[in-house]
Amino acid sequence: MKAIVITSPGGPEVLQLQEVEDPQLRDDELLIGVHATALNRADIFQRKGSYPPPKGASPYLGLECSGIVLSLGKNVSKWKIGDQVCALLAGGGYADKVAVPAEQVLPVPPGVSLTDAASFPEVACTVWSTVFMMSRLSRGETFLIHGGSSGIGTFAIQIAKYRGAKVFVTAGSEEKLAFCKSIGADVGINYKTEDFVARVKEETGGQGVDVILDCMGASYYQKNIDSLNLDGRLFIIGLQGGVTTQVDLRSLLAKRLTVQAAGLRNRSVENKAVIISEVEKNVWPAIAEGKVKPVIYKSFPLAEAAEAHQLMESSQHIGKILLLP
Repeated sequence: MKAIVITSPGGPEVLQLQEVEDPQLRDDELLIGVHATALNRADIFQRKGSYPPPKGASPYLGLECSGIVLSLGKNVSKWKIGDQVCALLAGGGYADKVAVPAEQVLPVPPGVSLTDAASFPEVACTVWSTVFMMSRLSRGETFLIHGGSSGIGTFAIQIAKYRGAKVFVTAGSEEKLAFCKSIGADVGINYKTEDFVARVKEETGGQGVDVILDCMGASYYQKNIDSLNLDGRLFIIGLQGGVTTQVDLRSLLAKRLTVQAAGLRNRSVENKAVIISEVEKNVWPAIAEGKVKPVIYKSFPLAEAAEAHQLMESSQHIGKILLLP
């Protein structure tokens, strides 16, 4: 098969389309003929050499895909050859074919094209597990998303609105904020020109928000704590603003705050299976109703993975970037 290979750690130019061995299919896996895959920021860290794949995972990039079931391991009964599916991967999406545990596979949501379905698995599993399963965002609560125009952000806005939350976002341009509002964000904050803590306080009568989904880490930590309401929950899913910071624990005590963090890729297959099942039960109906739509900025041929990475690193995009084998 053909796959994008990281020829050596480095910039986008190290990504090359090469002929490689087909994946080995285990008994509990399906082989998917990849129709589309989507970029995630983790792909850039892996390309640079700072985020290796988990033990036993594909060496190739790509944390999600959509496609057609080509063959089944002998323990797989839920799917059949020819099914149209999308899947959460530990790697291997930037290729013609990928082997994936059957429990990490979802049907293509009703009303969504096979191509567009590739944009959902990673964002849906990340947001559902962190914001809803762990931070318990509830109807009537307030929710702040940093990076509102990202793939994660554009999905989180829609599903949070569907579940009855009031949604705040930060983004770095008026164009991005306008888009976030067009898909349901209630309050848009330009982090380049505004202090988000002051704006959150102003919009919540001085209280703060109930839940924050954060991709920045250290650089936003204290500001996030200052932006939370009593019993507020901060969930960290990225460290784009650094990994170490000073912490004043008094506000955690005074406001009864919860701070959590998690990745998705290194979870066990069993753990991912629970998340996938919850996503199918809770998120797929919202997509079927048209209340959560795919947000895709641009699609590239697989051979142009380097250009796709350059676009992601420029942060000009809104939503997801796809690669089509």
